Amino acid sequence: MNRALAGRRIVVSAGPTYEDLDPVRFLGNRSSGKMGFALAEAAARRGAQVVLVAGPVHLPTPDGVARIDVRSAAQLREAVLGALPADAYIGAAAVADWTPRAVSPHKLKKMPGAQILTLELVRTPDTLAEVAAHPQRPRVVVGFAAETHDLERYARGKLAEKRLDLIAANRVGVAGSGFEADDNTLIVFSRDGAMHTLGPAGKREVAEALLDLMALFLDADERG
Repeated sequence: MNRALAGRRIVVSAGPTYEDLDPVRFLGNRSSGKMGFALAEAAARRGAQVVLVAGPVHLPTPDGVARIDVRSAAQLREAVLGALPADAYIGAAAVADWTPRAVSPHKLKKMPGAQILTLELVRTPDTLAEVAAHPQRPRVVVGFAAETHDLERYARGKLAEKRLDLIAANRVGVAGSGFEADDNTLIVFSRDGAMHTLGPAGKREVAEALLDLMALFLDADERG
């Protein structure tokens, strides 16, 4: 059995966030959480102490994993930062970029004659960038980029802008990959300029391959 992460503390975020509009409605996305849960499960099998910060998903907690359930981007940020220090952070959650400025205490009703509803949205916390710049920064920070087009350009831009070590990019909106699918293909870019293609394969297999890359960066960091 691969125990290469024994003694490591790994924080993983997974799933969507839901940003409430009123007691009935929310802004969300199609993330199932399967990729992040597969990573948490694989890391625990390799001996890591794993903290899984999970958005609202219907998945069982992997064996040996400490799970923190959250709903919003703000709650995810609080849970992830509260789980530091760690050897590595894997930001696999599909965190909402925007949240309503104000949550209505009552259900938003259709007004007679109104054909348009205008919502005022504000940016959510950028937890991934905050972790990468944190005084207790993990030795390896891994981000995810779900893109519909220009995948490499956007992923490399995010890698540099947020000062990540690795970024795993996947194309969404295509069959057999990304949100809600059991299989995935990841194009992984690293801060040293390398590029790796993982998959197409089941998300568990892809998770193992991504952890192999992450472990190389952890070992390189220890060697200085």
